Amino acid sequence: MVLALLALPLLWDAGGWDMALAEHMGGPTGFALKGNWWLTHVLHDRARQLAWALGLLLCLGVAWPVGPLRRMPFARRLQLALSGLLATGMVALVKSGSHTSCPWDLAAFGGVARYQSHWLGWLQADGGAGRCFPAGHASAGFAFVAGWFALRRDLPRLATLWLVLAVVAGLVLGLAQQLRGAHFMSHTLWTAWICAAVGWAVDFAFAHMRMNLQGAAA
Repeated sequence: MVLALLALPLLWDAGGWDMALAEHMGGPTGFALKGNWWLTHVLHDRARQLAWALGLLLCLGVAWPVGPLRRMPFARRLQLALSGLLATGMVALVKSGSHTSCPWDLAAFGGVARYQSHWLGWLQADGGAGRCFPAGHASAGFAFVAGWFALRRDLPRLATLWLVLAVVAGLVLGLAQQLRGAHFMSHTLWTAWICAAVGWAVDFAFAHMRMNLQGAAA
């Protein structure tokens, strides 16, 4: 599944559609919705706070499970909480090393930076502030995609709902930032893939540890 999902951001990059989409939302004078109250205070600030609150509840649920969490073994509750935190951390780590600037920093939208592929952002600066790739805010939704791997065995129906809500949340938050000029769509799509890849990697690691423990017990 993770490898199949990789095709989406790769195809988007190959199509070069970032600027074409951004030009529908902004122009030489910038982005009209950059300071929009709904996008800034609700879909950015409040959404981020809600995501951290949910993450904290999942961490507390490892030791003190409530509701559906009581039907999951300790290891999978730990995996559920840990996978989201690691997904967010991985996006932040990748972002910290990138010189790619946000759309609102580009000369085409009233800024000073020049447009270049986010892959070139690892090799050279574009004249702007950088550290805009991938989309950090979208990870407030997409990070929970990683939890699907922990939920799917014990709570398959909840896992499906969880996955749908996480994907929708990530896309909505990513689009909100796109409208403000804070990110290109490729930034959002790569964030989604990174979060899914981290979820798969954590699931693989936990499964490997379970097999080792079962082998040792035998």
